Amino acid sequence: MIDRYSREEMKKIWDLQSKFEYYLKVEIAVCEAYTKTGKFPKKDIEELKKKASFTIERIDEIEAEVRHDVIAFLTCVNESLGDLAKYMHVGMTSSDVIDTAFALQIQDSGKIIIQDLEETIQSLKELAKKHKTTVCIGRSHGIHAEIMTFGVKICSWIDILERQLDNFKHALEEIRVGQISGPVGTYSNISPKIEEITCKNLGLKPARISTQIIARDYHAYFMQSLALIASVIEQFATEIRHLQRTEVLEVEEGFGAKQKGSSAMPHKKNPVLSENLCGLTRVVRANSLVALENIPLWHERDISHSSAERIIFPDSLTLVDFMLHRFNGVVQNLVVHEKNMLKNTEKFGGIVFSQKVLLELVEKGLTREEAYRIVQRNALDAFENEGNFKNNLLNDSEVTKLLTNDEIEKIFDKNAFLENINTIYKRVLN
Repeated sequence: MIDRYSREEMKKIWDLQSKFEYYLKVEIAVCEAYTKTGKFPKKDIEELKKKASFTIERIDEIEAEVRHDVIAFLTCVNESLGDLAKYMHVGMTSSDVIDTAFALQIQDSGKIIIQDLEETIQSLKELAKKHKTTVCIGRSHGIHAEIMTFGVKICSWIDILERQLDNFKHALEEIRVGQISGPVGTYSNISPKIEEITCKNLGLKPARISTQIIARDYHAYFMQSLALIASVIEQFATEIRHLQRTEVLEVEEGFGAKQKGSSAMPHKKNPVLSENLCGLTRVVRANSLVALENIPLWHERDISHSSAERIIFPDSLTLVDFMLHRFNGVVQNLVVHEKNMLKNTEKFGGIVFSQKVLLELVEKGLTREEAYRIVQRNALDAFENEGNFKNNLLNDSEVTKLLTNDEIEKIFDKNAFLENINTIYKRVLN
């Protein structure tokens, strides 16, 4: 099923035109900071703001000669400024522009991710409300455990994703730092006041210290937050894939009227969207490892991180944006087979009620070990011989001498498992 992903905001933030627009935004913000300190005439800077321009084609021409993208950018902009070019890049080094502009790109991208997360959480909440009392089987080790509701399963997803939203917001705030500190970060040719004014006007915080670059543990932490978002999406997608298996068939991804699942087998309906999400998670996680490897640079700086970051940041942010958009669509179009969920709880005559029987027998005076032996014998017989657990109990003299038929029937009431569902919902959905 093709997901017609049409969001262009994230793509635009990371295209080449936008990168240099962010560079220019930083350079102009520094010029304006100089006017605030009285060093540059405000009239000249207002004129500079009107005239400053560049073209990608001209930058490429210059870079082919100088082999330095920031110099090529500055040369191109200065060609549009004439005498006003004397105000550009005063006391700065390339990383002042690059890292501060990079911070702006990350902040703008982060706003999109937050919106994606909030929309996806809302879709999950709607699904949870709809299936608050939809009985299904809970599994441990992939094996039937006890009865729960599908809504409770979704509440767990909400809790996890809300935690990732909080974590991401924290990481985004941590990386909201810029620098205008000059070579090796000592403010040798520029005042810390310029940095302070510039960052404030750009919506950033000045780094407490920069060494010509902003330390890359900031960026690694941010990338880990993206990897966590991707990994929990994989967790949810993996669950959907398991539940869509033919022998389970409790949920299915939405399947279009003209959609086809296999070139060879017309009956196939595959969880392709969830499988895609699991695959993309591997890319985001791998990129987060690259961010960790970018932390140890030589001395005050080198540029070994730069080439990698030009790939991993736009790729990971674009992928997580896409993944959240796609997962949200999966949630909104999820087909829930309530009858199959109920049917699966009743397999082998309700062996998942084994603990209820165990506790009732203990209540009647048996030791836990005695009760466990009796219940396990009847449950395993039903499981291994395609039998019926409840019928086994009704025909077991060790059971019936302690429990009446009515008492046994009462044990198999599914509602007994749901008594505290409201408590869970109050905690998660307020």
